[in-house]
Amino acid sequence: MGEVQVIQAYRFALDPTPRQVGGLAAHCGAARVAFNWGLAMVKANLAQRAAERSYGLDGDQLTPPVSWSMYALRKRWNAVKSEVAPWWAECSKEAYACGLERLSSALSNWSKSRTEDRKGRRVGFPRFASKRNGTRSVRFTTGAIRLEGRTHVVLPRVGRIKTHESTRKLARRIEQGTAVIRSATVRWESGRWFVSFSVLVERADRRPARPDAVIGVDLGVKTLAVFSDGRSTAENPKHLMVALRRLRRLSRTVARRQGPDGRTGRAPSKRWKRADVRRNQVHHRVARLRRDAIHKLTTDLAGEYGTIVVEDLNVTGMLRNRRLARAVADAGFGEIRRQLGYKTRWSGGTLIVAGRWYPSSKKCSGCGAVKAKLPLHVRMYVCESCELSIDRDRNAAINLASLVKESVAGSGPETRNGRGADRNTSLDGAGGCEASTPQRASSVRIRRGPSPSNERIIEEC
Repeated sequence: MGEVQVIQAYRFALDPTPRQVGGLAAHCGAARVAFNWGLAMVKANLAQRAAERSYGLDGDQLTPPVSWSMYALRKRWNAVKSEVAPWWAECSKEAYACGLERLSSALSNWSKSRTEDRKGRRVGFPRFASKRNGTRSVRFTTGAIRLEGRTHVVLPRVGRIKTHESTRKLARRIEQGTAVIRSATVRWESGRWFVSFSVLVERADRRPARPDAVIGVDLGVKTLAVFSDGRSTAENPKHLMVALRRLRRLSRTVARRQGPDGRTGRAPSKRWKRADVRRNQVHHRVARLRRDAIHKLTTDLAGEYGTIVVEDLNVTGMLRNRRLARAVADAGFGEIRRQLGYKTRWSGGTLIVAGRWYPSSKKCSGCGAVKAKLPLHVRMYVCESCELSIDRDRNAAINLASLVKESVAGSGPETRNGRGADRNTSLDGAGGCEASTPQRASSVRIRRGPSPSNERIIEEC
């Protein structure tokens, strides 16, 4: 088996001293200052040009536009940093470069979204980073970035920081010459500091335990995942639901304390801060439990099956339903799909995403008949044509698995009921061709052809 190179992240919890906490917070603040400075400059330039156009000016008469490329922003920052931030020498230059890079990317995404050069949702104009509510993080790409022993990391200007957990997994790879650290991102999250190393890793070219096996995975709220091959269903642990009683009690305690008031400038009391920390600890624990359960499920699936089929669920639409929003968010459908996307590629498998309008629940897995309607409260699928009686979720999982054979092999025509509810829409490979993954793994994308016969074309990424 050969070797492939992938970009992999290693995250470790930090245990900094009070002085180092101040240094990390200062670097995050420096990135925020550089971001806000650049954004204010760009907004002023755009407003000036808009005002001049309203006066009837055009072309060369307008104020020259400000370039928001990373190179141009950094050049301007170096010229005025002594005036904008007289304390700039206290932090690494990487902190300011990080803030300007984020601004350049945000403005570029906004511009491309306006001209429809960027796919997906419309991206709004960047907003100023908040000191109190903003995410505190900073990225280092140059300087002293390394591991020291098994319990310490070294970052530019901040120095040697103790880790809360052992770094032996990454340290062994670096010692063996199979990993190179490219950057480090420090982030305040879940009530503590974390460092994430972006590492170029040489991984063995893997294969799943059953490379020819295909499994359909139907995600749900009552049961987290139902599988097409008869393996035991993955029960939904409902971590948030379990913690709701305690969260309500702690939230009432927080509400009775004197909290911050932005309108009057009132600072929160110490008792409010302590109560808020206890409440946040419950939220952080729920998030960690959910992440751990999803990692175990996706790792098991990616390591065993060569092809995994899931649905393209409209999670955003589900969250608009006030009756289901909390349960859907607690299940983590989007995170399951995201993890399956890169884990199947790392293991040498393929993840196929069925089209959003594919009738996996309404279609009979025995004869292929499609129901016009199937209410959500109906949990057993009973086919009027072949009299098949099967669990609704299991039926959907079997249909997802069989969709691969039907689409790739071209077996069987598509059923139609005239309303479009049973269209077998296209399959999309998860992650895209540009994802940093092993080269041997492929994603299958099946799209509609322009011909009247609606021919399906298979593309290999």
